[in-house]
Amino acid sequence: MFPRDFGLSGGVYMIGIGGVSMSALACLLSDRGVRVRGSDRAESPLTRRLIARGIPVHIGEEEEIREETVVCTAAIPAEHPQRKRAEEAGKRLLTRARLLGMVAGAFPHVISVAGSHGKTSCTAMLAHVFAAAGLPFTCHIGGEDLDFGNYVARGEEYFITEACEYRRSFLSLSGGCAVVLNIDRDHMDCYGSEEALCGAFRSYVSAAEFALVNGDDPRARALPHRATFGVTEGDFRAVGLHADGERYSFRAAEGDAAADITLGVCGRVYVEDAMAAYAAARSFGIPPATIAAGLRSFRGVRRRFEFIGFLCGAPVISDYAHHPREMRAALSTAQAICRGTVRLVFQPHTYSRTKDLMREFADVLREAESPVLYATYAAREPFDGEGSAAALAGHVPEAVYVQSPAQLRGRLQGLIGKGDLVLVLGAGDIDAIARSVLDQNSAGFPLPSQAAT
Repeated sequence: MFPRDFGLSGGVYMIGIGGVSMSALACLLSDRGVRVRGSDRAESPLTRRLIARGIPVHIGEEEEIREETVVCTAAIPAEHPQRKRAEEAGKRLLTRARLLGMVAGAFPHVISVAGSHGKTSCTAMLAHVFAAAGLPFTCHIGGEDLDFGNYVARGEEYFITEACEYRRSFLSLSGGCAVVLNIDRDHMDCYGSEEALCGAFRSYVSAAEFALVNGDDPRARALPHRATFGVTEGDFRAVGLHADGERYSFRAAEGDAAADITLGVCGRVYVEDAMAAYAAARSFGIPPATIAAGLRSFRGVRRRFEFIGFLCGAPVISDYAHHPREMRAALSTAQAICRGTVRLVFQPHTYSRTKDLMREFADVLREAESPVLYATYAAREPFDGEGSAAALAGHVPEAVYVQSPAQLRGRLQGLIGKGDLVLVLGAGDIDAIARSVLDQNSAGFPLPSQAAT
């Protein structure tokens, strides 16, 4: 019998409830009869959506917590006023990761998707595949799918979720199918070394019933696994790749079975994500043709190569890329569909990541013409000049540093020419900043032919 309240009958208060992952969990709990409230530091579309669903949200850190259980994200510091008061009052304190593990453990079948890059898109793809198959599933997405948002509930047999490696959060998940898309050097502020990072991924797959890993990624392939997926290597392999304006078609092959796949999103990176979803779906018996239909219906995730409007007449694409590997993939895709020059805007996300990967970031930025660097989004970190956007600009001769929306628009106005495309990269608030400087009434129009072919 599926537990309706997960042992949370005393109610749950969620600090940071407006985050994409936390708001999805809030909806899931509320749908199952748990009393949920929470707070966040600022109003957002997600907090407004929660309120519309009947979940109270307080903006600020002053509200008294009456619930027995308090959930915090990994980014909530120990000195946060509400968290401190909850601890002093003897409340039951859970991390977001621990709550996610509790939820996942209540489902008969679990698919969790891990990796340094691509896990949001792959998780969303799986939601579309399971929807096409008509199977009873619930999906918790760490981003906003353009059709499903960050949460979709159509049954209680399968649970599909992202598995985040930050602070080893994914180790709260166990059992089921573990998918590993890739392992790249990141979050060294948490891990300290690549060996420790790979060790955490090894622990993650070892706790699962079986693992599917990317055969094209050496670190992922070295993990214990049941099967591999990929493009050049894999038990499940994409063959006959063909690009039409950076939208890929291929044949997903596995032994004697195969399916023709056509993706509706731009970028070669989606091929590996799709093959991971294909391998996971096949492991649960979904027919190849049904998987193909589900993947075809996937239109993308917000802030993953998303067209958001025009600036000085040029189309603007926003992408969450905040690691050099992700940036290079987004830039390559943009250059392939742009008839003029790609005008790159990048906001570094955290000082520690920028400092640790300074050379790699600079190498990617040098591949763009006159890139614009926006002031660092610090997230949870104190200022560190050595890891700042200004310091990064110093390593890229053509780069210009800006720190306000007005400066950003002014700089781009002086650069944009006929046929150009603006590519905005970063995981901080640069997406909202870019939207604020768009041409008036430009959002919502279709991407012009120059950027859609």
